[in-house]
Formats: sequence, C-alpha cells, structure tokens
Amino acid sequence: MVENKSPKKALITGITGQDGSYLAELLLEKGYEVHGIIRRASTFNTARIDHLFSDPHEEGTKLFLHYGDLSDGSRLVTLLESIRPDEVYNLAAQSHVRVSFDEPEYTGNSTGLGSIRLLEAIRMVGLDCRYYQASSSEMFGATPPPQNEDTVFYPRSPYGAAKLYSYWVTRNYREGYGMFAVNGILFNHESPRRGETFVTRKITRAVARIKAGMQDELFMGNLDAVRDWGYAPEYVEAMWMMLQHDTPDDYVVSTGTDYTVRDFLQLSFEHVGLDWEKYVKFDERYLRPTEVDALVGDSSRARNALGWVPKVLTPELAQIMVDSDIKALEAEGTHYIDKVVKK
Repeated sequence: MVENKSPKKALITGITGQDGSYLAELLLEKGYEVHGIIRRASTFNTARIDHLFSDPHEEGTKLFLHYGDLSDGSRLVTLLESIRPDEVYNLAAQSHVRVSFDEPEYTGNSTGLGSIRLLEAIRMVGLDCRYYQASSSEMFGATPPPQNEDTVFYPRSPYGAAKLYSYWVTRNYREGYGMFAVNGILFNHESPRRGETFVTRKITRAVARIKAGMQDELFMGNLDAVRDWGYAPEYVEAMWMMLQHDTPDDYVVSTGTDYTVRDFLQLSFEHVGLDWEKYVKFDERYLRPTEVDALVGDSSRARNALGWVPKVLTPELAQIMVDSDIKALEAEGTHYIDKVVKK
C-alpha cells in the first residue's frame, strides 16, 4: 500500500511583495501548501498574488493568508505553532533604501529586529524547519566590487545596516542552536512586479507613459551608480534551492554584470525609439545622504553548489519591464473606454 504523503508546507513573510509573489507561484507549482503573513490594513494589498487564489471553500486550496506582523513576536509564535511549516522564507522588510533614511527606526524594527523575532519564535516552538533570510547586497555598501560571501561588509544606509543585523543573527542561530538557517545575499533583482518607486520600475513606467504622451519629464538622482541587475523570478528559485541543499550556508545571488543607472535609462528609452536625454532631469531630492557607488556580485558558490545560473541580464530585463508597462497602460485605456461606452 502506497502511503499518501502530505505536501510540504511553506510560510512566507512579505508574500505580497515582488519576491513573495514569485516565490508563492514557484512553491505552488511544486505542490507546496503555501501560507503567507500579511499586515492588517483598511485596504487590500494583495494585487500581486490575487491570481493565485482559489475559492477557500473548495477542497484542494493550497494558498492561505494570515494576519500578522514581524513587530509582534507572540503572534509569530502562535502562527508557527498552528501552521508547523517545513520551510520559512523571511522576505518581509521596509526594503526601500532611500526611504530608510527617512524612517530609520521603523526600518531597523521591521527589517532588523523582525528577523530575530521570527528566529526566536521558531526556536521557542521547537520547530524543525528550514529558514531562509533575505539578505541584501546593500550590506556591502562602500566595499569595492566584485563582492562575494567573504567580502567585508560596509553598509551605507539604515536599510543596509538593518539587513546586516539580520544576516548575523541568522548565522548566530545556525551556529548556536543548530538551525538550518541560510542567508541569500541577493543583488538587485527586478521585474514588472517591482514597486513603482524603485528606480528600475520608475524608469520603465515613465518610458511607457512618455511614449503614450501621458508624461513629459522624468526626474532622477544619481545616474552614475553601478548595479548588478537580475530577474526576480530566477532569484526566488535560488532561494528555494538553498533550502533543498544538504547543509545550510550563505550564498551571493547575482549576474556578475555591471550597468549604471544611466545605462538602464538608455536601454529602456531606446527600446521604444526615444532619446532618454531629452526627457530626464536631475533632482537632488533623490540623492541619498551616503551613496553606494558600485554593487557587482560574484555568485560562484551558488553556481557550483546549487547549480543556479542566471539567464536574463540587464538589457533583456529592461525590455521585459518596458513592454509590461506599455501593456498595462494599454489595458488601462481599454478599461477606461469600456467604462465610458457602458455609461
């Protein structure tokens, strides 16, 4: 007689974000039962995962959402005790670097202390699970590239410092309590689901609007910053692969390529036949108090140990995002026309 195995359970904090939504998709495709933590608000913020929902009253539902917050340790204990996940992915954070200068205390509380609350909740419950911590290339900050797992950290923002705290407490719980806990040190990764205030999406959305005659100018800050941009759906697969490995370790995830913000502007505008210099204006309000000049990762460990290899590089990424924003604008226009006609 063949024994029916229950599906693996995964808990994702930050499930409504870019990475959380792609990770939820990936795990559902792999047959997982997926649980996500969302914060209670007066409006819904589930647009990125709405397409994944089925009727909760029907048998076979695999996606479940729970109210909670990384600032509430007792709630985390309750959720972990009731869900008993096999894998925990901590993706929740105040993740906008420039905003972290405006809200440093909140960033430290959610992005930094939130991680130790979750790790401590896992320890208190005595849960035998595998834990993924979303670490960031911003931890390297002022240290010159290429950056890998042995590179010295030098964060240059409250966000980078908070992520560094989370990185070290994850290692501490791994080494101190024998937990299967890993850090994914992800370099910049983008997609059409990236928030509109992040620089890549800000650019591609503006390109679509300028091309459609809905916008005349785009105000930008530092155009000389060098970044290693990859494709978010590929990066969440690396997260999953880390938790399937035999032993816990920390991994840089990156493409190893370098492009400036100016390069991304040029790639995006040229994709629709426009000259970016005719539309882009400088605004010092978008500068950070301390800048990070260059982040370019060396992901050799992830390639060798996990077999993870990036496929989408920055030029194709810019095209994917521009095309998506153009399509979204066209859909909005069709929807508006339909509404007018029906009236």
